Amino acid sequence: MSDYKYIRVEQEAHVAEVVLDRPEKLNAMPFELFYEIREVFGKLDHDESVRAIVLWAEGRLFTAGLDLKSAGTGLLGGGSGGNGDGGKHDRSEARSNLDMYDTVLKLQACFTAIQDCRKPVIAAVHGKCIGGGVDLTTACDFRVCTEDAEFSIFETKIAIVADVGTLQRITAIVGKGMAREMAFTGGFFGADRALATGLVNRVYADKDSMLEGARATANEIAANSPLTVQGVKQVLNYSDEHSTDEGLDHVAQWNSSFLRSDDLAEAMQAFAEKRPPRFEGR
Repeated sequence: MSDYKYIRVEQEAHVAEVVLDRPEKLNAMPFELFYEIREVFGKLDHDESVRAIVLWAEGRLFTAGLDLKSAGTGLLGGGSGGNGDGGKHDRSEARSNLDMYDTVLKLQACFTAIQDCRKPVIAAVHGKCIGGGVDLTTACDFRVCTEDAEFSIFETKIAIVADVGTLQRITAIVGKGMAREMAFTGGFFGADRALATGLVNRVYADKDSMLEGARATANEIAANSPLTVQGVKQVLNYSDEHSTDEGLDHVAQWNSSFLRSDDLAEAMQAFAEKRPPRFEGR
């Protein structure tokens, strides 16, 4: 899983790490990086050896956001006709607009792959997390950061409505007022406000201590029954988009189907024998 151009993947025991690995370009995000994210999280979702994932970045900041140099032509279009030949050799504006629509949907699906991945994903952010970086991290289950971290829905500053997931996810994370302030201003919000509003769960002094803490949390998650943890994520995702009554019925159906696992029997036996359980995901 390490044969990628813009990211790399490592694994120790049951914890995988997905690393943005373009530090010389401040981890700016060309479209190809989006597609690599989709591919790797699809693979991790089906890898039974992986029980938790940490997402972090190399270099002096998390990401500078969308790579405007590589994406600029696509964003500005240029496929409309009207050059005097009846548009026979150029695409119409309508066709170009439909192509843009399809591209945005494909990019959205790349980060939704993180949300849909059954393994819990922790985003560990240091330095600036700009634009697409907020799209990326809000698709994760939760976030931690360093004291120097700053978050910006920067698309507003460059005349773009953020369209890859931030505006759909941020309100549930930080609340309506904070979400709208971030989105309307495009300004940078530091670690203190990120912690106070729930954008991050914890703030660390520096990158090394952050990664140590994120890995410790991931290992704590991985020590639990993977069937149960993945069930919890699925039930939480479902409940986020349904009423309380619908969520209660869903979890009742879930446990009716999956409660009687070998892991449950192991948990009961370990409790009786006063030892840590050894879960195998069966």
